Amino acid sequence: MKILCANWQAADEAELEREHYPEVEFVLARSTNDKAADLDPAVCAMVDAVINYSPTHNVAEAPSAFPRARIAVRSGVGFDNIDTAGWGARKIPACNVPDYGTTEVADHAIGLMLALTRGTSAYGAALSGHGALGWHFSKAPLVRRHKGATFGIVGLGRIGLAAARRAAAFDMKVVFYDPHLLSGVDLSTGYERVHSLADLMGRADVVSVHTPLSDETRNLLGTAAFDAARPGLVLINTARGPIVDLDALEAAMRKGIVTGAGLDVLPNEPGDLDHPLLAAWRRREPWIADRLIVSPHAAFYSPASMRDLRLKSIEVVHAYLAEGRLTNCVNSEFLK
Repeated sequence: MKILCANWQAADEAELEREHYPEVEFVLARSTNDKAADLDPAVCAMVDAVINYSPTHNVAEAPSAFPRARIAVRSGVGFDNIDTAGWGARKIPACNVPDYGTTEVADHAIGLMLALTRGTSAYGAALSGHGALGWHFSKAPLVRRHKGATFGIVGLGRIGLAAARRAAAFDMKVVFYDPHLLSGVDLSTGYERVHSLADLMGRADVVSVHTPLSDETRNLLGTAAFDAARPGLVLINTARGPIVDLDALEAAMRKGIVTGAGLDVLPNEPGDLDHPLLAAWRRREPWIADRLIVSPHAAFYSPASMRDLRLKSIEVVHAYLAEGRLTNCVNSEFLK
């Protein structure tokens, strides 16, 4: 069994994978931040499976370049950067790894909310920049009570549900919008379902984004969504950057409709740091100072989650090639 590990990200040579799957031959193709890994055509012609390890790049070659491959896997939850249709056209399953890092991302989303709404980041910035002059509880602009506030979730999948449980533990009222979720979930969890994004935005004090990126969700949080929002909204995005329109978010924050935002993901990574919204944040302009937190697509990360991700990625391939057991398929509509 030969597996191509495209856009390999780890510093090591797949020692973990080789230890647990000694019978598998791993071919590593490393990528950079701005370029997908170049692939040897001879290697492409020989592999039985392709795994894409990049959170931002697709595999450099089209599915047709892999004549022997029987499965393709995106090593991660999001599958916007795997050619589901292209693999499906060849009746080859494309899969993801949805069951790793769930707690880490949910914790990160709540952590971003707390850093803004309890002022933990603002207080530190005030003290480090102004010394004793910064020693005052009023230095954090977004502090509020969580009990009784409304926590809105866009996408109640594994991670959205985990975030909901955490918010509920703070005595927040949880509402969610997910048009693709089967009916009845709101009744079994005690969370309230709304049937439009505008309704969610108009009721929530905090909105946390947990939906996959697709044509349907690209720029979902845009001008119309922010125009429908309750003034004072705090927005959290730990899903995919392009779901939030940064231009629309900047306008909403300048108007005071959105008073704070925590972004773990950006539409382009890491190049969006020059976007006007982020440039103003980096300059600590008064209208945005202590109202925006950005982390480097790190919500998924912990040493434990990385170990899970690496082994589960191989497990998906091995289960299918060795046992004929297909798991986590994301292009089943093309395989019928």
